[in-house]
Amino acid sequence: MKSLQGIIMIGSFLSLSLAACGQNNEKLQQSKTFNEMNDNKPADNTGNDNKRIDTATFGAGCFWCTEAQFQQLEGVLKVESGYTGGQVENPTYKQVCTGATGHAEVTNIYYDPSVISYDELLAAFWVAHDPTQLNRQGNDVGTQYRSSIFYHNEEQKQKAREYKRRLNEEKAYNSDVVTTLEPFTVFYKAEDYHQNYYNQNSNEGYCQFVVKPKLDKFKKVFKDKLKK
Repeated sequence: MKSLQGIIMIGSFLSLSLAACGQNNEKLQQSKTFNEMNDNKPADNTGNDNKRIDTATFGAGCFWCTEAQFQQLEGVLKVESGYTGGQVENPTYKQVCTGATGHAEVTNIYYDPSVISYDELLAAFWVAHDPTQLNRQGNDVGTQYRSSIFYHNEEQKQKAREYKRRLNEEKAYNSDVVTTLEPFTVFYKAEDYHQNYYNQNSNEGYCQFVVKPKLDKFKKVFKDKLKK
């Protein structure tokens, strides 16, 4: 997905892809369901000393993009890129890229639920990528790039399923949402060079042509939720 050939192809593909994504996001933001998610803030826990960390796990195409986006949000403490959802133990990046391991590229998002709610993270997930693309995001093609929510508990499962159903009922996108809902099992952290990738490699071609435009759009939508 990050080969030289792939980056060259991006030049002709990018403008159409971003335009379509922009139209989808504009339509999404007008939906009642999206605004309900985005406005569903945590209960006021002022004075509560029992701090806790929760985890959300999302697959939204290339984890370089997703990591950079969720790192921006207030209440997100840490984002790790990795693999889950497959049948191979301790897979390598090279193995996952074949699509044969069953794994998806995902991000584990560790967050403070007293600052940002799971509902708000779901709203960010729907904006972070195009969930109507089946087993791909743009030029990144394969089941490893599937749009996926790996739920950690029954509450996450029910919320993700209900919001997906309502988004489709409202026709919040130009096509149906194809996001898979899968139980979280084992998370395999990706190789060290994948972690914090955009911040350390922002001048690379893939980062400039793919990650940065998506990140800019994401920050514009969630400008009131960004870290100061």
